[in-house]
Amino acid sequence: MQDKIKLIKEKIPNFIIRNYYKNEQGQNNDVLIINDEWVFRFPKYKGGIEQLKKETVILESVSTKLSIPVPKPEFQSFQPEEPGQVFTAYRLLPGSPLWREEMTGLDDTGRRQAAGDLAVFLKELHSIPADTVLSPAQQNPVVEEMEDLYRRLETKVFPFMKQEAIEETEKRFTAYFRSFQSAEAIIVHGDFGCSNILWENERVSGIIDFGGAGIGDPAYDVAGILASYGEEFMNMMIPHYPEIISFKERIHFYKSTFALQEALFGAENGDRQAFESGLAGYRK
Repeated sequence: MQDKIKLIKEKIPNFIIRNYYKNEQGQNNDVLIINDEWVFRFPKYKGGIEQLKKETVILESVSTKLSIPVPKPEFQSFQPEEPGQVFTAYRLLPGSPLWREEMTGLDDTGRRQAAGDLAVFLKELHSIPADTVLSPAQQNPVVEEMEDLYRRLETKVFPFMKQEAIEETEKRFTAYFRSFQSAEAIIVHGDFGCSNILWENERVSGIIDFGGAGIGDPAYDVAGILASYGEEFMNMMIPHYPEIISFKERIHFYKSTFALQEALFGAENGDRQAFESGLAGYRK
């Protein structure tokens, strides 16, 4: 951590550091909490630098259009473009992650409040046209991204999977490619799971970690909710976001890919724990 503290002092000379600690939850970024007020994020991998640039552009554009607070980058350094040398920083948002166990512990009123908050947030985010936020070079069609995901899984993950799991995965992707129709390019969060949903005073108090944000299918974000809190909770969102009904099939498809995406991340970034965790249930 000392090298990162030194870098911050070099890049932001007037920034006073009284205390700091490392947040151990970051998979793609090293995260430092400084003065119990600031979050500094350092990409661990070369590929994460371009994504952090895109994330910064998105947050600077959408933060005023959303009813729930999101990070607002206030410090950033993108030179030199090397892992450990690049960072952004924003003020710590209030609340703590709304883990599945905490959601289960809420009464019906609390769960419905959370469902309404999250549905309204996603509807707002998904209503933002991508071309008002990102340049054409930063926009990748959804189907092309999923085709790329499939090719990478085929090469780097399938060899470790049992045959019936490979066949089931192939069948799901084939059905998806056959049925998916191109839609308006919109902004999605990209990692809309419980670890990135903050809760305080019986309300959703913030949404964090837009590291996977970009062009996408709104069903992908709702799939994160399904994976985190289950079908009953997802259905509570529908009165506030009726369009969910029209893309439920895609929601279930995306959810089915999450574990394999974790295994792929592990394979591509030398993260053995992520690789084994994602392959659990699929291994030969």
